[in-house]
Amino acid sequence: MRLTLLAIGQRQPAWAEQAWAEYSRRFPPEWRFELKALKAEPRAGRTVAQCLAAEAQRLEQALGRGWIRVVLDEQGSRTTTAGLAARLEAWRAQGRDVALLIGGPDGLDERLKHSADETLRLSDLTLPHALARVLLAEALYRAWAVNAGHPYHRE
Repeated sequence: MRLTLLAIGQRQPAWAEQAWAEYSRRFPPEWRFELKALKAEPRAGRTVAQCLAAEAQRLEQALGRGWIRVVLDEQGSRTTTAGLAARLEAWRAQGRDVALLIGGPDGLDERLKHSADETLRLSDLTLPHALARVLLAEALYRAWAVNAGHPYHRE
């Protein structure tokens, strides 16, 4: 199974890039985990709706056919580590690749949100995009560790 984070915004702080690299390399080879950072739409002279629509189009083009679409959104379902581990196992059992989508500064286009197979929230707190990427990578690694019986996660 391949996990791909599709995120709007290409420039992230060095600490975020390093943390992402650290967590993504921990996954075993059969769990390919990659980041595709896509260009944010320039805001000058454009409405928020226009920007979101353009970013949604970029995300759609980056998605593979038949992928499970998981949108990360503040209105998404709350989950625990055990719950995320169960979701990860369910995705793997479907034999399909999974795309996790993080929008830009204004979020995601509503049509893109409604086309998602699932919608998750990372936190009740507002997070900067760089930190959201790292938090997601750590949470997915922790969920994998739970399923693999790896000692990383302790209850």
